[in-house]
Amino acid sequence: MLIAKKLAVSTAIALCTFSINATTITVEENRIAKANMVMPIVAFALSDRVSLFQDQVSKARNLTTLSQLAIRHGKGIWKDAKKYFENTNRYDDRPLYWSRLKMAKALKNTKAFKESLPDQQAQLMWQFEQYSRGKTDVKFDKKTDKRILITGFDPFLLDRNIKQSNPSGVSSIIFDDLVISADGVSAEIETLILPVRFEDFDQGMVEEMLLPYYRNNSVDMIITVSMGRNSFDLERFPGLRRSATAPDNLNVKTGANKRQPIVPLLKGKPLNGSEFLEFTLPAEQMLNANGLFPVKDNRIVSTLTKTFQVSEFSELSSETSVQGSGGGYLSNEMSYRSLLLRDLNSPVLPVGHIHTPSIKGHDDKKLRLIIKQLKAIITEGVKTL
Repeated sequence: MLIAKKLAVSTAIALCTFSINATTITVEENRIAKANMVMPIVAFALSDRVSLFQDQVSKARNLTTLSQLAIRHGKGIWKDAKKYFENTNRYDDRPLYWSRLKMAKALKNTKAFKESLPDQQAQLMWQFEQYSRGKTDVKFDKKTDKRILITGFDPFLLDRNIKQSNPSGVSSIIFDDLVISADGVSAEIETLILPVRFEDFDQGMVEEMLLPYYRNNSVDMIITVSMGRNSFDLERFPGLRRSATAPDNLNVKTGANKRQPIVPLLKGKPLNGSEFLEFTLPAEQMLNANGLFPVKDNRIVSTLTKTFQVSEFSELSSETSVQGSGGGYLSNEMSYRSLLLRDLNSPVLPVGHIHTPSIKGHDDKKLRLIIKQLKAIITEGVKTL
């Protein structure tokens, strides 16, 4: 049975193509004009790369040239975001987010793109998404004792606040290529950033980005991170189903709610897993991390029958998930999918999700405190490896 599940997941990922919004200008891209007006310093922070890309793709005569430019500048914009932090010491993920959208929009507006076949357009956009989100930049080359992969998310709920930042995205930019040490053990961190879009998850974005590291046993810990509540929450029991009513970054809602939670998809089929999973992060050690914010081992879940704090995983055996300890939105789903991959491919690997304290808009002072404490939590985890 386990082998069959592995093959099913492998086949699904092998066939994965980025078919989402490959031709039309999206809701996200339509926010660019407002971002340019409201926060020009942020929106144009990486304008050298964006302008060069826009100029070069406008002159491209065929799909091959477009693909080469998407690869080169997708990798480049990720590196530019890291250099921006190094040069300015600004804790900000928004320049990368808005620059990526401008570049994606520029690709779609080219003559060569419009004259390509739909499958070719989809593949090109998928390639650009991967490169600009750091996938090909994951290179553990520091010769450390251990290797840690961390994921973050784009800013979200931008119609509420166009200036919104996301501490998890900030951490991905700042922690990429970082080496930390604890109790004589050194660890290199590499990072990725995921979109806040339901359809990307349904198409297999998480599996596409993470599966190679499970298969190759090339990391010693995987930590997924997102913005959450008022504390650092170690989300112990992610649930299978979506129940949040909040929209994603395309203003798409799932149609789910707490009375009717729904199972997400993987390449057109319902995601196949148990109603709840349990993370494997070294929570007891991570709770020792010092900082301004509380650090909690969050065990509270909601099912169709009740909301309660779970002491033992066996208490969930006959329940239907509504909200995992990480909620019913994409944060919980990121946690669930990453743990499901672990169970199918690398069952002894420490994997789990951390919610950071939330911020309103962009709060540089609070972000610095959040990132400092998140680093302390990760450092505590290194002690157990």
